[in-house]
Amino acid sequence: MADYTWPSIYFAYSYFVLMVLGALVFLIRTVKDGYWGARGEDVKYQVFDSHEEREEGRTS
Repeated sequence: MADYTWPSIYFAYSYFVLMVLGALVFLIRTVKDGYWGARGEDVKYQVFDSHEEREEGRTS
């Protein structure tokens, strides 16, 4: 009888490591792009301002 326990454990742990590394990559990218600083929400207000300008017919 074959024991399939170890391949499933290796797959589970490798999948877990892959997901953690992916999350860390995106976390590092957000830090590098400045989303965690004091001016991190400036992009949100810029998007909202440009959306309001488009609704009023103004373009920049």
